[in-house]
Amino acid sequence: MQDDKSNQRLLWLVAIGFFMQTLDATIVNTALPAMAASLGESPLRMQSVVVAYSLTMAMLIPASGWMADRFGTRRLFVAAIALFSLGSLFCAISHSLTQLVISRVLQGVGGALLLPVGRLAVLRAFPREQFLKAMSFVALPGLIGPLIGPTLGGWLVEYATWHWIFLINLPVGLAGCVATLALMPEGVRGAARRFDLSGYLMLSFGMVALSLSLDGLSELGLRQATVLVLLVFGLASLVAYWLHATRQPEPLFSPRLFDIPSLTIGLLGNLFARIGSSCMPFLIPLLLQVSMGYSPSQAGMMMLPVALAGMVTKTLATRLITWLGYRKVLVLNTALVGLTMASFALVAPGQPLWLRLVQLAFFGAVNSMQFTAMNTVTLKDLDGPLASSGNSLLSMVQMLAMSMGVAAAGAVLAGYTGYFTPAGAAQTLQAFHATFATMGLMTLASAWIFWQLSPDARGVGADPADNH
Repeated sequence: MQDDKSNQRLLWLVAIGFFMQTLDATIVNTALPAMAASLGESPLRMQSVVVAYSLTMAMLIPASGWMADRFGTRRLFVAAIALFSLGSLFCAISHSLTQLVISRVLQGVGGALLLPVGRLAVLRAFPREQFLKAMSFVALPGLIGPLIGPTLGGWLVEYATWHWIFLINLPVGLAGCVATLALMPEGVRGAARRFDLSGYLMLSFGMVALSLSLDGLSELGLRQATVLVLLVFGLASLVAYWLHATRQPEPLFSPRLFDIPSLTIGLLGNLFARIGSSCMPFLIPLLLQVSMGYSPSQAGMMMLPVALAGMVTKTLATRLITWLGYRKVLVLNTALVGLTMASFALVAPGQPLWLRLVQLAFFGAVNSMQFTAMNTVTLKDLDGPLASSGNSLLSMVQMLAMSMGVAAAGAVLAGYTGYFTPAGAAQTLQAFHATFATMGLMTLASAWIFWQLSPDARGVGADPADNH
C-alpha cells in the first residue's frame, strides 16, 4: 500500500513537470509581438526566443539518460525544475533580446530534462505491464498545456505584462522542488556506463550549426558566406558523428537502429514534415497580431480550435491506421497538412470568423493525426535494448525539427518581407501569405518519404507521451 501511494505521488510530480514544460513551449508564441515592442525589436525577428529553447532541448536529450544514471533521477529532477525556474526568472528580468535568448537557453536545459528523467523515474518505479497506463496519466497534463498556453499567454500580455508568462513558473517550480525532495523516491540507479562525449560534441555542434545557419540571415544578420560556412561545418559534424558511431562500442545512438526500415523512414519523415508544420504555432499568432489587428488575448483564443481538434483526433488515429495502413494514412495526411498550411496564404481581414475557426480546427486535426502516425510508425518495430535508444533519438529529432522549422520560417518570412517593399501592413500580409505557401509546399514534399513505407504496415504502437 505504501508503494502504491509513493508511486501515485511520483506520477503527480512527473505530470506537473511535464505540464510546466509543455505550457512554456506554447505560452511564449502569443507574447512575441509584445516582447518585441518592449525590447525595441521587430516582431518578425523574434524567432530566436523559440529556437533557443527547442534547440537546447534537442541538444540535451541524448545526455539525459546517462545523467540520470550518474546522478540519480530524484536529484536530477530537482535540478531540472530549479534550472527551469531560474531560467524563467532571468527571462522575466531580461532587458534585451540577447539576454532573453540566453535565459531561454538556461530554461531549455531544465525543460529538456523534465520529461525524459521523469519518464525514466516512472519506468523504474512501475512494472512493465503498468508502465503504459502510468505514462498515459502523465501525458494528460501535457495535452492541457498546449490547450491553455496560447490563451493564457495572450491574456497575461494584454492585462498584465509579458514578464508574467515567465513569473508564473516560479511558485510552481518552488513547490515542485519541495515536493520532489519530500515525495519522489530515489529509485535504483542504472548501471554506470561510459558516456560518448566526443560523439555527443559532434552531434550537438552539428545541430547548433545547422539551426544557426537557418536563423543567421534573418535574425542574426550574418553574411551569406558565414551562413554557408556554418551549414557546411554542421553537415560535416553530423557526418563525422555517423562515422564515429560505426566504430564506437557504445555510441549515443547505435547505427543498428537504421537497419529497421520503419524507424529510418519514420525519423526522416518526422524531421522534414515537422520542419514545415512546427512553424505554425509561431507564425499564426504573429499573423493575427501583426497583420490582422488581433489583440494578444484574441490571438491566443484563436489557437483553441487547433488544440481541441488535435485532442479529439488522437482518439481516431488508431482506428484509421488499422483500417488503411500507415503508408496511405501518412502520404494522404502529409499532403493535407501541407495544403492546409498553404491555405493560410488566402487569409484576409474581411473573411468571416467561422471560416477562420474551421480552417484552424482542420489544421489542428490533420496535424495531430500526423504526429500520432509518424511517431507510432517510427517506434512500432523497436524492442529490447534498441527501444530506449530509438525513443531518445525520436525525441531529439522532434525538438531539432521544431527548432529548424521556426528558424526556417523566420528566414523565409524575413526574405519575403524584404521583397515586398515598402514594408507596410499590406506588404507584411503578403509576406506572411508567401511564407505559409512556401512552408506548406515543403511539408507537402515530405509525403514522398512516407511513400517508401511498406503498404502492409498496420500495427499501431502505443505513444501516450506524444504531445508535439
